[in-house]
Amino acid sequence: MSNAAAPATEGPDRTDGPLHVAIIMDGNGRWARGRKLQRPLGHRGGMKSVRDVVEGSIDVGLEVLSLFAFSQENWQRPATEVSALMSLLEEYIQREADELDKQGVQVVMLGELDRLPPAQRAAVDRVMQQTARNSKLRLNLFISYGARAEIVRAAKLLAAEVSDGRRKIEEIDEAAVSNKLFTADCPDPDLLIRTSGEQRISNFLLWQLAYTEIFISSVLWPDFNRRELYGAILDYQNRDRRFGRVPV
Repeated sequence: MSNAAAPATEGPDRTDGPLHVAIIMDGNGRWARGRKLQRPLGHRGGMKSVRDVVEGSIDVGLEVLSLFAFSQENWQRPATEVSALMSLLEEYIQREADELDKQGVQVVMLGELDRLPPAQRAAVDRVMQQTARNSKLRLNLFISYGARAEIVRAAKLLAAEVSDGRRKIEEIDEAAVSNKLFTADCPDPDLLIRTSGEQRISNFLLWQLAYTEIFISSVLWPDFNRRELYGAILDYQNRDRRFGRVPV
């Protein structure tokens, strides 16, 4: 599944899509190790990539950019690394909120946000409120997120509605499940990019990625930029999406 498209020097044609790109931002630790740095410095190195990819997404006319920032499994990492990641989340919001707002980016944080420490939860709520009316680009940041847990949560919500008599069991279909996911008000991703060369989706958007095109980049996340994004999008634009159908 590895892709070797060369980085593009110019942005792709806006008319050929995609509209929604999701990215698994992987490789911060290896980037730091390769430079004999501590792992948290790798995460810090990835912050500049977030800014460049957001700006590149605006330039090519994406409607939605989804970034997998922190998984539920990441809570099991060493306490020092988790603390550093939480501090970086708060720092990112403090540094970028005004610029994101100025550029018309709506920031939406998705996941089990109640698990965040108070300071980071307050920062998350603040940036979402500040950018809520923007419409240039929707930036989904998945924090404390796991796709299996998301699907279990959706099943429990539907079961409660059936138990309370608000829904009949025969009314549960794919649309009903989709409407109980964190991404209920978002189209499914057209393209998933994973950096660092790893070929797995790591419990990210399992339901939503059913027909998503996948692009594996060998570039570590701190070295990923808008040119790499453009290359992945150009590769996507050369594919034939059939959604299980046979072309006529």
